[in-house]
Amino acid sequence: MRVKKVINNNILCVVDDKGREMIVTGKGLGFKRKPGERIDPALVEKTYHMEGKAEQRKLRELCEQIPLEHLRLTQDLIEYIKSQISVPLNESLLITLADHISFAIKRKQDGVEFANPLEGAIMSYYPTEYHLGQHCLRAIRQETKTDLNSSEAAFIALHIVNSELNTSMSVMYDITKLIQGALDVVEYYYQKKFDRESLDFNRFIVHLRYFAQRLFQAAPSHPDEYDDEFQEMIRRSCKQHYKCAQHIAEYIRNAYQKEVSDAELIYLTIHLKRINLGSKQRDRD
Repeated sequence: MRVKKVINNNILCVVDDKGREMIVTGKGLGFKRKPGERIDPALVEKTYHMEGKAEQRKLRELCEQIPLEHLRLTQDLIEYIKSQISVPLNESLLITLADHISFAIKRKQDGVEFANPLEGAIMSYYPTEYHLGQHCLRAIRQETKTDLNSSEAAFIALHIVNSELNTSMSVMYDITKLIQGALDVVEYYYQKKFDRESLDFNRFIVHLRYFAQRLFQAAPSHPDEYDDEFQEMIRRSCKQHYKCAQHIAEYIRNAYQKEVSDAELIYLTIHLKRINLGSKQRDRD
């Protein structure tokens, strides 16, 4: 490895023999080092590398701005998160989450805290990620003696979901708001509240999550395209639920100026029928 840039006494930006840039850390590793020098790999305690060049640059810049212990803590948190979920995570999570956690700790020390207006929605729509966010808060408290606001669990949850869906944080806020708005339409239409703990509700929220992602990222419609005969059969046999799907489409058109395809309407209808059948079965039980 050759030194590309000395970040501080403990962090170096290096390039290996294949030309790949990476961040390496170790006690005193950067002391009196100069660009172009070779370093002994045995002195390296931790290596950080991003496949994307843009992400690697962001990582280098981040290492110049936040304490090394915050980066190490975030890496440990991500390893735990990966052990708890099966969905692949975008590599940029290390950058975005480390940046958020470090800034949150600094804000807390300065007496500045933010509330998350979507905390209730995030807790309901992304329960797994929210619980992981709570775990992160406990780990941060233990490692840094900083007791972050409980709303930070929701912020961390959104970073995790954002990494799962490969989208941006601004789009994640739009997705969450759309889910909340669509659910308001559904519960107003059927004049009842659905069981947030039920499997059917969870399936519906997961569908809305990926539906919203396709909508905001201008991705193709749902991959399960249906022929005209099947679509017509669903419209006829599920008139009530199809009408609700149309109301959701109207809400999206008015709020986001986006059109919902016929295939998406049919898939929404099927999910609406399922969540209502499950609700009726639980009422009888």
